[in-house]
Amino acid sequence: MKILVTGATGFVGSEIVWQLLGEGADVRILRRRTSRLDLLGDAATQVEHAVGDVTAPLSLLEAMDGVARVYHAAAYVGFGGARDRDALFRVNVQGTANVVNAALETGVERLVLTSSMAAFGRPERDGVWIDESATWQASGANTTYARSKHEAELEVHRGIAEGLDAVIVNPALIFGVGRAGENTRQLIDKVRTRSLPAVPAGGTNVVDVRDVAAGHLAAMRHGATGERYFLGSENQTWRAIIDTLAHAFGVPAPRFTLPPTLGVALGAVSELFAVITRTDPGLTRELARTSARQYFYRNDKAVEDLGCTFRPFRATAQHLAEVLG
Repeated sequence: MKILVTGATGFVGSEIVWQLLGEGADVRILRRRTSRLDLLGDAATQVEHAVGDVTAPLSLLEAMDGVARVYHAAAYVGFGGARDRDALFRVNVQGTANVVNAALETGVERLVLTSSMAAFGRPERDGVWIDESATWQASGANTTYARSKHEAELEVHRGIAEGLDAVIVNPALIFGVGRAGENTRQLIDKVRTRSLPAVPAGGTNVVDVRDVAAGHLAAMRHGATGERYFLGSENQTWRAIIDTLAHAFGVPAPRFTLPPTLGVALGAVSELFAVITRTDPGLTRELARTSARQYFYRNDKAVEDLGCTFRPFRATAQHLAEVLG
């Protein structure tokens, strides 16, 4: 049984590849010609390479030829900057539509989509509990990224209606070693180098990348068609997250908590500067608003139906400190 992993050179996809190889799977990866293979390491020589892109439909047909199962982990992660918006919908929505179409045309047996907890939607009022039963509602608390992941899920449900067997997983905020300058590694490095000026006022749910990859494999084996499974460990305030990381690295945590209104103002300034310099903003108004809120998520469904287990965040932080020093 040949398995295809999209986004295999990225943070989550590379960990999925490592775990599949650990089970002796026959793995093919979809990657761009310019993709970096550093996160795959030796695994890059143990898999078959299909060069293409989720935004190039013909390359997907070739990549899925003879494939029985697909992990669709390719995605664009952006936080609302002007340069992000087109890529978010082109990659996350149209790219998923292309993957679904190719899977239907080539007769793929089962597909697992890497979505996000953001796709559940966030109500205007924070402090509420959210799980897989949440119904998407238009809200100013939903980011552009969240909307793109919600619409990606709709493409998967469209595929299911057309005969595709597919399951969706919704990871929390994922922590792991990853690649410098990307994903939560940016936050980790700012904490360990004592360059984080302040801590956001809100909170989120966190999870280890190793547990997220294991959740994907469990969803492929045991997930029910059309169901969503939240892959998250602990609901934490940003203060608790930063303090745990700082303790693991043996450095002091920032003392200042960023007031929400100041965060939004700084985001506006950062966005304006990014437009002028044609760069990506270090902070956006969307990110500032989101990080000032706190929602609570339940992982019961993944634990009970898929048999998932999740490390406590302190164990993840300790692992990061051991690897990164």
